[in-house]
Amino acid sequence: MKYKMLGNTGLLVSDLCLGTMTFGGKGFWNVIGQLDQKMVNDLVKQSVEAGINFIDTANVYSEGVSEEMTGKAIRELGLNRDELVIATKVRGKMGSLPNQIGLTRKHIMEQVEASLKRLNVDYIDLYQIHSYDPMTPLEETLRALDSLVQSGKVRYIGCSNVAAWQLMKALSISEYKGLAKFVSLQAYYTIAGRDLEREIVPLLLDQKVGLMVWSPLAGGLLSGKYGRTIEGAEGSRRATFDFPPVNKDKAYDILDVLHPMAKEKGVSVAQLSLAWLLHQPVVTSVIIGAKTLDQLNDNIASGNVQFSADELQKLDEVSRLSPEYPGWMLDRTGADRKI
Repeated sequence: MKYKMLGNTGLLVSDLCLGTMTFGGKGFWNVIGQLDQKMVNDLVKQSVEAGINFIDTANVYSEGVSEEMTGKAIRELGLNRDELVIATKVRGKMGSLPNQIGLTRKHIMEQVEASLKRLNVDYIDLYQIHSYDPMTPLEETLRALDSLVQSGKVRYIGCSNVAAWQLMKALSISEYKGLAKFVSLQAYYTIAGRDLEREIVPLLLDQKVGLMVWSPLAGGLLSGKYGRTIEGAEGSRRATFDFPPVNKDKAYDILDVLHPMAKEKGVSVAQLSLAWLLHQPVVTSVIIGAKTLDQLNDNIASGNVQFSADELQKLDEVSRLSPEYPGWMLDRTGADRKI
């Protein structure tokens, strides 16, 4: 297992992070996973033994059950909480009342206490906003998060699923108001969906913000169960929950390269897809979620996959984004001023 600094901090996190969206299966989340406590304990144990020190959850996952099961696994396995980096999120709807949603000071303060109780911990290492809240002033949200950092209930703050301008605006407010800054972004990024590279990746590199990748296998499309002539396994996530959106034609072009490459290297398509992400300089940690120990072990093995320069070039060529303005114009006008 390799470890990287989380953004512009001194905090070391494993380059693979255990995702907990499959824990519990309450309500809507049963289409993602319905793991019981025994399997949760087994997955957490296997992850920690493999060197993973980073666990990501959210208050909305299974309506709080995921946080509860994560905390219970840590206790029942006798793990040292201080050796783990625990991340959770706030923003989603947590009740039927009008103020039980969003990124207001009221909702944030209530939900951090609820998450601490469910996880049964004294502090959260990384507290992330789950998306943007257009109804709440950004400064209100940042001041509330800064209060949590100052109180010691939260060590670092991060964001997820935001636009480049929203993240840059937040970083600027924090800079000029002397508030805690977002140290990481959690976002969707795969070899079959490289949209992040247009605006957000350059921002992250410039501002030294870490990147946590969610759904690195494109909702199972890159698991190896799919291909141009492969329909996918019955009961797979894509069969019941076709998300996130993917250009299937382009994805099949990529899979046409991945399948024979995986066979030649003696690894799985999923390992290649994860390994490609681990080879991208902007990526801090890739979130892996599993329903079985075999899936987890296969994903963990992606850290051992190496690519030749020719293989990386072949994967880049088949998956690269089509040019869009202003990108193509900036490439043209900036060609004579490259560092």
